[in-house]
Amino acid sequence: MKTAFLSDIGRKRTSNQDYVNTFTNQRDITLAIVADGMGGHKGGDVASDMAVSHIGHDFEKTDLGDLSTIKEWITSELEKENSRIIEASQQFSDLNGMGTTMVSAIIIDNQVLVSNVGDSRCYLLRDGELKQLSFDHSLVNELVRSGELTKEEARNHPQKNIITQTLGVNSNVKSESNIFDLAEDDVLLLCSDGLTNMVSEDMIKEILLENVTLKEQCKKLIQKANNAGGLDNITALIIKNNVSEDK
Repeated sequence: MKTAFLSDIGRKRTSNQDYVNTFTNQRDITLAIVADGMGGHKGGDVASDMAVSHIGHDFEKTDLGDLSTIKEWITSELEKENSRIIEASQQFSDLNGMGTTMVSAIIIDNQVLVSNVGDSRCYLLRDGELKQLSFDHSLVNELVRSGELTKEEARNHPQKNIITQTLGVNSNVKSESNIFDLAEDDVLLLCSDGLTNMVSEDMIKEILLENVTLKEQCKKLIQKANNAGGLDNITALIIKNNVSEDK
């Protein structure tokens, strides 16, 4: 397995409220995580930093080795982090109302556990096809599920940025966690909506299929988002499963 990640402020924001990192636990299992913060003068970057750092450092202390147990652990961990962020926002006035989305991936034995809160996404690229594995906690996704909007209508909907679940806003956070099978050379992309709001899934797929390093793919994804306007912070984290070549 190989990983690479990159985060960029974009062209319109004055600070980068995205946060990204990878962590390894006592069983040498890797957690990859992306968070997209929001709210307050500096609340967004504090919330996303808290989520990634706390969950990551707690993971490093574990010796968990199977995904079903880790699924239970991360559900509990997200509830705990939600309470931490709420407590901090109530304690410091300049952090009031802060929150963050979160998406993570953990691979064990050709399976991946994908967990998310909010609309940061995880995609799977397999055999030239790109599929979203995460679940958007957003108003427009609820409308798509109910048949009131098509996916294309949702992409351009004026309320597409309204999210229904985040860490740090409501005491009853509901995360999504699912286990998927992986195949040789599958590629996972974890990203903030600063990428997906600017770059089409077809273009994302095209870049992930290029025969360049994972770091170069991250750079190209961010460049495309900036060329399209760079309206938000942009973060991309790429994982390649069972790498058989030096890319």
